[in-house]
This record gives sequence, structure tokens and C-alpha cells, in this order.
Amino acid sequence: MVTVLLALGAAGWLITIHYSRDMSGMASGLGQVGVQMPATMTAPLFLAMWLSMMVAMMFPTVAPVVLAHRMVVQQRGEGWIPTAAFMVGYLVVWTAVGVVPLIALLVFAHVAAGPWTAWVGGAALILAGVYQFTPWKGTCLKACRSPLSFVIQHDFGQGWRSAVRAGISHGAYCLGCCWALMAVLVVVGLMNLTWMAGIALIFLVEKNWTYGPWVPRAAGTVVALLGLFVVARPELLTWLSGAMASGGT
Repeated sequence: MVTVLLALGAAGWLITIHYSRDMSGMASGLGQVGVQMPATMTAPLFLAMWLSMMVAMMFPTVAPVVLAHRMVVQQRGEGWIPTAAFMVGYLVVWTAVGVVPLIALLVFAHVAAGPWTAWVGGAALILAGVYQFTPWKGTCLKACRSPLSFVIQHDFGQGWRSAVRAGISHGAYCLGCCWALMAVLVVVGLMNLTWMAGIALIFLVEKNWTYGPWVPRAAGTVVALLGLFVVARPELLTWLSGAMASGGT
């Protein structure tokens, strides 16, 4: 099962890299509003790109909970379908959330650049950083770091329907754990591969490393400080979301 998840994650990265070449404007981020933001984007195309990003960034991080779910399912004598349904439920949550950045990009594509971009970008970074210190982050991270306990506490019964419900539940906790740093990508560029890889690594470490609970605080401090710097020096936002994007794609 781990091999399957890693293979799907690798496929997700390959697809995402392909998308990043075709949608280079989406790597530019908030700092390039009115300059390089894509003016046209169909919802199905965006959600397909977003889904590949979620598979690439999240599948390696959820391997422990998927294995725990698989172990419980096997003890019941069920096959692989419930575990596959669990992952479908998980992806339903993250796919639905993709509507939020889609709306943000469509708005950004039709507004003029101005001083407001630095204030909005800086505020978003500060909010994302501060969230890493909140009880909500801690609660959701604890659920992600306790896979067997989560599966036992969210055991909705046998069959694929129950597995989908469990997957949706875990997806909600994962969203609560990760949404803030995912929001950083809207600022620096959704298809900015450098930032994607860095944030994906943070997710992997904080959920699976022994000292993972300290990671959100370190990441939150760095991101919040970046936000303060962006507010003080607006040109930094252009560099974060523009110059770095050219290196990432």
C-alpha cells in the first residue's frame, strides 16, 4: 500500500510539473497581479491541476493512516475497496477546497495591481504563520499524527460507504492542519514548484517525524516574519512570487 501511495504521489508530481510548464503564469503569485496572472482558466482544468497537486503533496504524508485503515479492514476480512474508498473520501475534501483558490485566481486576473497586493499578501502570510501556533492546528495535527487512534475513533462500520465517510473525516482534519500553508501558495504562486516542494516537506515531517509537533512553530515563525517583511518592503512580494517562480518552473 505504501508503494502504491508513493507511486501515485510521484505520478502527481510529474503531472504537476507538466501543468507548471503549460501554466507558467500561475507560478507568479499575488505579486504579479495584473502582469502575469492567467486571464482565462476553466474550472475543470483548474480542478484537475489542483487534484494532481494534492496527490503529489499529500499522499506521502497520509501513508500511515491509510496503512492503519487497511489493517483494520483486513482484520474484518474485507478487500482493498474500502481503503480505496477511504482515499476517495479524503480527496473529495481537498478537491472541493480547490474552488477557493480558483475563485481567488479569477479575481486576481481581473483587477489592477497596486499597493494593496503587498498588504493582502503580507497579511495572508502573517495569518498563515500565526495559525501554526493555534489550538486548532494542534488538534488537527494530533489527529494526523495518531493514525490508528483516528481510524478506531472514526470507524463508521464496514463497507465502502463507511470508508468514504472516514476518508472525508480525515480529509477535514488534514485540511485543518494544512490549509494555512496551502494558502501561502496563493500568495507565492500555486504552480511554484520550489514552494510546493518545501511546503510538502513540512507536511511530511510534521505528521510523521518524532519531533514533528515543533515544525509548525518553526514554519509559522518564518512565514509570519516573511509577511511582516512584505508589508514593510512590498518589492519582496514580487521577488517571492515572481523571481523565485522563474527558477521553480
